[in-house]
Amino acid sequence: MVTTEANDLKLGINGFGRIGKLALWHHVGRKYFRELVVNIGREAGGSLADIAHYVERDSTYGSLRGYLHGFGAKQVVEEVDEAAGTMRVDGILVRFLRTHRNPREIAWRENGVALVVDTTGQFLDPTLSSEHDQGSIRGHLDAGARKVIASAPFKIKDKGTAMPEDAVTTVMGINDGAYDPRRHKIISNASCTTTCLAHMVKPMLNAFGAKKVLSASMATVHAATGSQQVLDRLPKSGATDLRKNRSVMNNIILTSTGAANALRLVIPEMEEIGFIAESVRIPNTTGSLIILVINLQEEMTGESIRREMINEIYRQAAETDPNGYLHYTEKQNVSCDIIGLPRAAAIIEGHETHTRTGEASIDLEKVPGMDQSIISQLKATMVRIPITQAVVYGWYDNELGSYVNMMGDRTVSVAENL
Repeated sequence: MVTTEANDLKLGINGFGRIGKLALWHHVGRKYFRELVVNIGREAGGSLADIAHYVERDSTYGSLRGYLHGFGAKQVVEEVDEAAGTMRVDGILVRFLRTHRNPREIAWRENGVALVVDTTGQFLDPTLSSEHDQGSIRGHLDAGARKVIASAPFKIKDKGTAMPEDAVTTVMGINDGAYDPRRHKIISNASCTTTCLAHMVKPMLNAFGAKKVLSASMATVHAATGSQQVLDRLPKSGATDLRKNRSVMNNIILTSTGAANALRLVIPEMEEIGFIAESVRIPNTTGSLIILVINLQEEMTGESIRREMINEIYRQAAETDPNGYLHYTEKQNVSCDIIGLPRAAAIIEGHETHTRTGEASIDLEKVPGMDQSIISQLKATMVRIPITQAVVYGWYDNELGSYVNMMGDRTVSVAENL
């Protein structure tokens, strides 16, 4: 885990939705930055006091005072100054900007902000110029920031355009060393799902190697997000996914996830493995689950792959994780049990690990690239290969506990090299 020693730096937070607000909670509690500058980009409520009301309370995690200091804590939001646009939150000065939404127009330079976390989810294409008419993540650099962290995976609109040399995607505890402070200015913190998935996949690759993994798939049973609708709504013109406009309160909704693509960026070995990722949204505020299925080729000799072996791989990985990002448990959990658990990228539910071994029949005559002269010398062209399918369950708090807290580690590690 990166240091938490206080310094004289200011942190900019662009956007004040779920991730932006909880990033404020994290950094107010961490006290690494002496001041937070939050860009809302518009007026909110009737006054700054209404913003303070929003800061202090949360329907998922309770009160900020309780989060910081537990039961019986005193008021932590004080000195609300409408004229200055500031308030003190547990002693940390927080300044709110309510004028500009285009990144290049935000007053980062005027407020001495060198590092910005963009939580809007709107500016995710690092190839776009800072002058783009709809705004660009590069606009933060023009506005005075030296580094920008995006709280979502990059989305390059022009599929033929390569990732810029100054942009990188990282997941803490997996490939955070890929960040080069001399070269990279724009960092994607991937997604909550990619973060959990990466910490579930990496121990298996370390144990078996990519060549032994025949295929893999995952499904995330994911809590609702702010992009979904409370009640059914008429789709916008040109909409193709009609389910996104259905009520999140009383539906299980099939959707998509970019976790497979992002996973290849942080674990390059996944390029060699056929991988499918699916997502299902459920009526839940936070607390999500990944069901990972991996098909492994068995050795002809030696110990067979069984659930005890899989669980031991995760148990050892969790015990030796220097950051404590991977957790292993044999308790029987439900989603509420993992909400708020600090820096838990993935909580492996060992009680539910399953394996099943079978054989796959392969006709060598139909295998592309096989040398026909070799096949002609064989007595039989049908071979049977033992394959074990392993099913692993991993919990993650897709908001504060896992994603935001780990993004806080990424933020501090970038700040240490400014």
